[in-house]
Amino acid sequence: MSVDKTMKFTDLKDMLERTGKMYAGRPAYKLRSGGNNKYKIITHREFRDEIKQLGTSLVDLGLKDKRIAVISENRYEWGVAYLSVVTGTGIVVPLDKSLPDNEIESLIIRSEVEAIFYSSKYNEIMSKIQKEKNTKLKYFISMDLDKKDETNDIYSQKELIAKGKKLIEEGNTRFLDAKIDNEKMGIMLFTSGTTSQSKAVMLSHKNICTNVMDIRNIFELDETDVFLSFLPLHHTFECTVGFLYPISIGGTIAFCDGIRHIAENLKEYEITAMISVPILFENMYKRVMKTIEKQGKLEKVKKGIKISQFLLKFKIDIRKKIFKEIHNNLGGKIRVLVAGGAALDKETEKGFNELGFNVLQGYGLTETSPVIAAELTHCRRLGSIGKKFPSLEVKIENPDNQGIGELMAKGPTVMLGYYNNEEATKETLEPDGWIHTGDLARIDKDGFIYIAGRKKDVIVLKNGKNIYPEELEALINKIEGVKESFVYGRPEEDGDYKICTKVLYDSDVIKEKYNVTDEEKIKDILWAEIKKLNKTMPAYKYIRDMILTQEEFIKTTTLKIKRFEELKKILK
Repeated sequence: MSVDKTMKFTDLKDMLERTGKMYAGRPAYKLRSGGNNKYKIITHREFRDEIKQLGTSLVDLGLKDKRIAVISENRYEWGVAYLSVVTGTGIVVPLDKSLPDNEIESLIIRSEVEAIFYSSKYNEIMSKIQKEKNTKLKYFISMDLDKKDETNDIYSQKELIAKGKKLIEEGNTRFLDAKIDNEKMGIMLFTSGTTSQSKAVMLSHKNICTNVMDIRNIFELDETDVFLSFLPLHHTFECTVGFLYPISIGGTIAFCDGIRHIAENLKEYEITAMISVPILFENMYKRVMKTIEKQGKLEKVKKGIKISQFLLKFKIDIRKKIFKEIHNNLGGKIRVLVAGGAALDKETEKGFNELGFNVLQGYGLTETSPVIAAELTHCRRLGSIGKKFPSLEVKIENPDNQGIGELMAKGPTVMLGYYNNEEATKETLEPDGWIHTGDLARIDKDGFIYIAGRKKDVIVLKNGKNIYPEELEALINKIEGVKESFVYGRPEEDGDYKICTKVLYDSDVIKEKYNVTDEEKIKDILWAEIKKLNKTMPAYKYIRDMILTQEEFIKTTTLKIKRFEELKKILK
């Protein structure tokens, strides 16, 4: 069965109802099982039934039209809780699972939530909040308790589902009959940007559903596909593309057991699609190529690439066949890898595609629900993020002589604004509906969009030249032994900037390739490579200094470097 691309949804409740009828018996989740089976299946019907039952209980508790937070690791209960809130109860507020306790408390206060779903990892902070009574929280709902903890007044998600089932059987239809206003705020999301102050983004059902419908229209996936959920579910990229989209096409979701278990999870769950950030795919590609090199098969693979690329000109695709061993090492079933959240290295995209993996780039913001543009299998251009989504308009504001300026977007996926922050809303949203993305880009004559870097991160030299740190980082990261890099401008006394880099190196790779462990010698080796790199660029882009580190960079939950905090640490 192929996806009905003409199907329209007015809201997420409508999406669940329409697609639920089509895919009722299909597996919605493959979950880790403690029994003899390697996993258990939950069907789309069972998933939707639990959403209705939990929502009925929430309304019965008096939570109609209230704000309800959800915080946990990626798990089935998160999805049930999220949709039980947003499809008939109130406003859902997904919280970042990796925040320290004081920030979790701060966001609970700022969002004015009255109930919260949480896993046992957060028992301690929830107990503290409950005792201090400095928030609006009235209901604490555990994802792990089998029944209500009467002593501490903590509800059980499982028990609420059971209670909701009984209420529905008795004729309670308040949740089932709830009408959704698809233009009002239904989701409140806190940005996890690379600067310190998070903003609360207000999104509507119309925002999210338009994005889901756009994705359904352009991606070539269907109910036979199995998605590996890796990025945190609170993040809008994973939530929309890795959760709501698969549910809308009758697909199946499995949860990754952690970064070290990706290869075994791909095999075990027979994953066909994965959405993640570029650094993960870049590291996967490096490991694949390193293994090929160690096995002495590099020349054979290069020859295979030449032959297969030649045959592709005649529409003969033998890549999966001749690179079968590589595909089997990554589960053997992968159809699509989608990268978003940052720019994907061109070499990784080209390399994976040459080996027969369909690697696509997407681009978006929390504020645009999130995807603005994406590559398609038969519509891509190396280095670009593809073309804009059908529902959107895009333009470049104040382009320079290279056509680079700020990327602007307009359409039904653009947020309602920032909650309780009129000033930030006015800075980002124009009165006519255009949103400032904060990214510099150019659009070619065929509509392909190329991102140059974040507007606020560009280093402007005294001679007027612009340095895009991400461009230089992509080049440095290709040096063998470099795990990751951070390029910054160090202020000089004459008011100009000195271009510098901080390099996170891989001691194992350095030892294996150069047989050195002394940091001074490692610095000499890597600096020699940087100098070689400098020779390939105009003089104004030269990297003039380098710091070595083995300490991971400060990052957001989607593995983007928090540039402001990292720079503060360097320049202190």
